[in-house]
Amino acid sequence: MPWRGLFQRYVLKSPVTEAGEVSRRTYTHEASLYAHWPYCLKRCSYCNFNKYIPRSVDHALMTQSLQRETRTLLHISQVSRITSVFFGGGTPSLAQPSTIAAVLETVSKHAQFSANVEVTLEVNPTPAGKARLRDFVAAGVNRFSIGMQSLNDSSLRVLGRDHSPQEALQTLSEARTLCPGRVSVDVMFGLPDQSEDSWQNELEEVLSVCDDHVSLYQLTLERGTHLFKQVQLGEEHVPGDDVTATMYKMARNILRKAGFLQYEVSNFARNNAVSTHNIGYWKAQQYIGVGPGAHGRFVPHSLQGVLREARTQTLEPDIWIREVQQHGHATRRRIQLSHLGLLEEVLVMGLRMNEGISHQHWAEFSPEANLHQVFGVSEDFQQLQQSGHLILDDGGLRCSWEGLALLDSILPMLLLRLEMFFKKPAGSAATAGRTHGQRERDD
Repeated sequence: MPWRGLFQRYVLKSPVTEAGEVSRRTYTHEASLYAHWPYCLKRCSYCNFNKYIPRSVDHALMTQSLQRETRTLLHISQVSRITSVFFGGGTPSLAQPSTIAAVLETVSKHAQFSANVEVTLEVNPTPAGKARLRDFVAAGVNRFSIGMQSLNDSSLRVLGRDHSPQEALQTLSEARTLCPGRVSVDVMFGLPDQSEDSWQNELEEVLSVCDDHVSLYQLTLERGTHLFKQVQLGEEHVPGDDVTATMYKMARNILRKAGFLQYEVSNFARNNAVSTHNIGYWKAQQYIGVGPGAHGRFVPHSLQGVLREARTQTLEPDIWIREVQQHGHATRRRIQLSHLGLLEEVLVMGLRMNEGISHQHWAEFSPEANLHQVFGVSEDFQQLQQSGHLILDDGGLRCSWEGLALLDSILPMLLLRLEMFFKKPAGSAATAGRTHGQRERDD
């Protein structure tokens, strides 16, 4: 989706300035944890995520490496409380439950968990995934995210999924039994040969069996994937932009009528079953990423750091394991985030939420300039206010119901306005793009 490109462009290429020390005052004692399990049984036709199809997996070595990297990065960050944990992938439901338990135990030895901490595991709804759900709960998981994607046989085949609609329904039912009120389903739209009517029927079927959380994702054709090639060659046909926009609008209305609150661009919940972990991302809170290719954002306090860093772990699992064994972690890239870079992250992620960005939240990152000062005087901004797409009032800055659907087209103007407001004199360019390649050692 376009916002990902904007996020990478504006957040990862931030110059370092002394104002970046604002990150030292913001959420430095707590963070969420993301753990990446990179292995899958097969690659889906649309997927370009960091995943690998191995002949075999050394579960003991993988577990040991995840534990060690978790321990090291907790030490580097000096985080004392973990607010949520998310096991993603890849296919983390292929991991052994003992691996999940070991990572959680490592966290508990080096930091405190928040009360009622949310621990989510992504599940591929195959018979093998379903069979392990109870053991994952015993290991400490208390929320499941089910990769249903579709309840249409032909769509699942085109997507290269290795489960059937019936297997997805059975997995969902078991997950709801084990974690009632804490099960999310992922559903995709804009699929090859999918019509507005078939999408409506499929979504209504999902709502008849789902729990209290639904994530909607429009199919993105990623260059280099099998499905991208099929569409390029005319072997498969996806709906046009006008049709997918109608599908999204239709889904929002159907979900609202079913009692679901859209609390973020792609996420809907009823009975307040929102994802604590993802809200942490959207509120620009710190997070630690462990595992091959994982990303993180935190201040490295044990290294006398005062600026938040964007961190990326080594992608390839075998190399990642070797580097963790040698150094205690496998951070491949560290980029310090400037004050401007941090505010861009707050803006890009915060406006994805229906509640937007409160004045208090903005002030925690920008005490020197409030939302009215930064955006309110812009003519382009005022036009979006007058058209009803953006709202800036006593509650803060947010998109309207209509504006949320157009966020990708609204963000470039806001980012440009933010950059112009905080732009430094040319002489400050000497500090731009400071990237750290050196490794910190495990104590």
